[in-house]
Amino acid sequence: MNEFSPLLQYVNRHIQLNEQEEEYFCSLLRYTRLRKKQYLIQPDYVCKYKSYVVKGCLRAFITDDKGEDYTLQFAVEDWWIADFGSFINQVPATMIVEAIEDSELIQIDYNAVQLLYSQVPKFERFFRVITERSYVFLQKRIISNISMTAEEKYRDFITRYPNIAARVPQYTMASYLGITTEFLSKIRRRLSES
Repeated sequence: MNEFSPLLQYVNRHIQLNEQEEEYFCSLLRYTRLRKKQYLIQPDYVCKYKSYVVKGCLRAFITDDKGEDYTLQFAVEDWWIADFGSFINQVPATMIVEAIEDSELIQIDYNAVQLLYSQVPKFERFFRVITERSYVFLQKRIISNISMTAEEKYRDFITRYPNIAARVPQYTMASYLGITTEFLSKIRRRLSES
């Protein structure tokens, strides 16, 4: 099996590629592995790649001056992850992306994306669709953060993403929900007793 097959299947759900286009696309990709706790992206370095998760779980987060971290995104199989502001604008990253589990990724760099746009224009549609979905996800997340209680956010998260909830450490979920680990423990205990 071609190591890029999972991404090709994903792409073909959105746009149809002929054999030549598939070969060209694959020539621009690279396959990489991360160990648990290994960083994919660190602040002050330009994010060179968009990464498609073949296997594993990652999280994107920022750290404040007091050393507290705030999880912005998780990514599991069939999801993309990057510091998109850094990648799109080719400026230093502000986020950290870390592997929560041993992970396998297919990556495409910034210049390759630009080449794809000119050589295979249908990729502009593909990446537009992916970007639109990311925007909708972000909008829903902002709305839930300002309109839901901590318990409602937790219930919503475990309902929408049971696969992620079962895989991430409690402190990262608390960080994602914007609450302390202790408060998340209280919520979980209260829900298990009811």
